[in-house]
Amino acid sequence: MSSASFLLLIRNSGADVHAHLTPEQRTALAGQWNDWFESLAARGQVAHANPLDTGGRVVSGPRGERVTDGPYAEGKEVVGGYFHLTVATLDEATAIAKQCPGLPLGMTVEVRQVIGQSPVLPEVRGSLAR
Repeated sequence: MSSASFLLLIRNSGADVHAHLTPEQRTALAGQWNDWFESLAARGQVAHANPLDTGGRVVSGPRGERVTDGPYAEGKEVVGGYFHLTVATLDEATAIAKQCPGLPLGMTVEVRQVIGQSPVLPEVRGSLAR
């Protein structure tokens, strides 16, 4: 079976989900994250994964005229990192997401397939050809 690309978007509630953990628990959790990544890498299921900084910029407006600092970890829900998987199906990517070490802390994982082109592109091309 051929493989497809999926992103696991790791989201947290915006609060410091680690605040209640002792230093030993934080160390153990970091080990769980590393073990999870390394097991996926050993099976050739992850292309790469990275945490994201808590700050950045948000660009909005029809012409990108609004640029604000953020998002911030204090926000309602923040993407804290991602895993780029190479697996066969959405079900396989979902099974991997269910193993996320952050789930017991209230994090959520959004599973999305990476596709080769925008899903609206065929419609746009069709309307341009008329």
